[in-house]
Amino acid sequence: MNIVAPKVYRHEYVIGDLQGCFDAFNRLLVALDFDETQDKLWLCGDIVARGENSLDTLRQVKRLSDIGALTTVLGNHDITLIATWRGVLPIKPKDNTAPIFTAPDCDELLNWLRHQPFLVYPNDKTVLTHAGIPPHWKVKDAKGYANELAQAFGGDLDELDKLLPNLYSKAIEPWSDKLTGHARLRLIADYLTRMRLCDKHGTLEFSFKESLGDSMPLGYRPWFDWKVVRKRKILFGHWAALEAKIATDHVRALDGGCVWGGKLVAYRLIDERLISVNGIDDRSNNHG
Repeated sequence: MNIVAPKVYRHEYVIGDLQGCFDAFNRLLVALDFDETQDKLWLCGDIVARGENSLDTLRQVKRLSDIGALTTVLGNHDITLIATWRGVLPIKPKDNTAPIFTAPDCDELLNWLRHQPFLVYPNDKTVLTHAGIPPHWKVKDAKGYANELAQAFGGDLDELDKLLPNLYSKAIEPWSDKLTGHARLRLIADYLTRMRLCDKHGTLEFSFKESLGDSMPLGYRPWFDWKVVRKRKILFGHWAALEAKIATDHVRALDGGCVWGGKLVAYRLIDERLISVNGIDDRSNNHG
């Protein structure tokens, strides 16, 4: 049996939430001197939603994925897009995703999207999810839970249609490995795609979306403040108010709030350098 060696890339970058910011995405690729034949992108999820062109963003992401130049995890806005496609949710007025559903390649795009993972290992030192990993999960266990969710999304469509409405339950409960069925998958999805604050038992709190200087509900902290020693650094997006400024030995925030007038951020894996472009003004590029 012939063993194919993994491809060695010139540069690999992890990029924060695109949110349909097609212009900023392309300007960032120019700033990176990105070569799709030599380089690799890893995306934090939330490919679509509030930006100016979700359709072309999704098309470009899929094209780069198809040639092996990109891997993405799914975020909460990507789940919402899939749920809207399946008729579970109406199109959100705040989201600029309507053109996707009238596009001739809609089904092709969304079928591809639903087969993407929720957790990946960009290299042997990092792990990437959209929102993070809760403190009471080991990374290897999180990988297993993420695979459970990915199998449900990429499996039978009738079963996915049964799951999707359950992901929008407002029930708040702590994690237990004894959970089963839709309740288990919902909580896995909540941790991996929606989490910001949790208590010491891993119970989530969803109302808080501000920055760390603001008052938080009693007993809750950012998930990464419940410090756990891990062998892999957790790379995550989702929390735009952090402005990609959280950088410790064990976590790295990468959502620079591009869609809100902030930055679209790329994190170069080999040396942890940040390269970013302004989300709304192409004269304000920052290569630091």
